Amino acid sequence: MTQQIYEYKDDQNWFIGEMVGHNSIAWLGNEHQIDGPLEEINRVIDKAVGIDVFSEEEWNHPRGYRLTVVKCVSHFKLIDFILKMVNENLNRQLKAKQHKEAILIIEKDQLLTVHLPDGGIEVDHFFGTGMSDFGDKLLIATHNEGKVKEFRKMFASLGIEVESLNDYPDLPEVEETGMTFEENARLKAETISKLTGRMVLADDSGLKVDALGGLPGVWSARFSAPEPTDAKNNAKLLHELAMVLEQEDRSAQFHSTLVVAAPDKESLVVAADWPGYIAFELKGEDGFGYDPLFLVGETGRTAAQLSPEEKNAISHRGLAMKKLMEEFPTWQNKH
Repeated sequence: MTQQIYEYKDDQNWFIGEMVGHNSIAWLGNEHQIDGPLEEINRVIDKAVGIDVFSEEEWNHPRGYRLTVVKCVSHFKLIDFILKMVNENLNRQLKAKQHKEAILIIEKDQLLTVHLPDGGIEVDHFFGTGMSDFGDKLLIATHNEGKVKEFRKMFASLGIEVESLNDYPDLPEVEETGMTFEENARLKAETISKLTGRMVLADDSGLKVDALGGLPGVWSARFSAPEPTDAKNNAKLLHELAMVLEQEDRSAQFHSTLVVAAPDKESLVVAADWPGYIAFELKGEDGFGYDPLFLVGETGRTAAQLSPEEKNAISHRGLAMKKLMEEFPTWQNKH
């Protein structure tokens, strides 16, 4: 029977693993780099799995993991990769969560062990939000529950709890006076972060229609002002394109810029586009905003006809989130 090979690869990380022999992590090509952090990660996971790295039992463990690290920037992704192999093969429910610069390994409601960065973490910094808070909370700077629902699904894999401005009714509205998506996203994220002292994510997204010179763009949510609604925005868009009769001339892109801000840190900024076309009529019941009019590529389906999972995998926000997830752990660990 062929042993299953597991692999994870992105721009900054590349791991190859299998469940065989004793637990071990090797760094491809540079053996000296096995010292320090990787050995510590190995010990942390051994403790969580219940195997003593120095015991004779560990060397005879029939279903341990063997991992080769080609490159590694995110220790969180490395640990998460190993735990997923262990869970699949040993019927465990281990989960990695980030808290401050530490990585916590949890199973069900039990905290099993903690991986700390070199030099440790100041106690006041680690327990600043309360000793029972084992997952950083991220405040999404929006009242739009459709967006919040998408972000909540996306951040669940990092063990981060998502809140929205609906949880903080006393916070003031931040006026979006920027002329670009990034300017507006920065305004929201950085202003709310300063007011709350919290880590805040703001998304400024919109629809750019080529036949309208990029409109509605940053004014997408306010396209039918003075009292805009999704229905009114969609009606106005159809009206503006009434004389554009060929589908190929109704090309458009959904755009998303994400900004994460935190006190005393340089903000993290990522962006992505989702190409498509504007339909001649609304189709689909899911999604929000312009989703019922946005034809996804050449599929003939609108964004409102996709399941949340399908949409998150290919949408402008999903693509931007993929970039964010690649950069977020490294950014979060910077002082």
